[in-house]
Amino acid sequence: MIVLNLDVIMAKRKMSLGELSSRVGITLANLSILKNNKAKAIRFSTLDAICRALDCSAGDIIEYRPDGADPSPEE
Repeated sequence: MIVLNLDVIMAKRKMSLGELSSRVGITLANLSILKNNKAKAIRFSTLDAICRALDCSAGDIIEYRPDGADPSPEE
């Protein structure tokens, strides 16, 4: 399964959901869906904007975990 580690990167950057929402230009509700791994898809333009705002790469945010794998411990 694909997992978004958006909450981890946001914590490392000390950025709130509201601040990221205003920098990226998407609603708090949609950003919350991404942050809580409830999204079915993400547009490349949205991913690009998030990466720019958080100064990270897509690989920092997106992670592949085999089905049934335990979540990795947060850093």
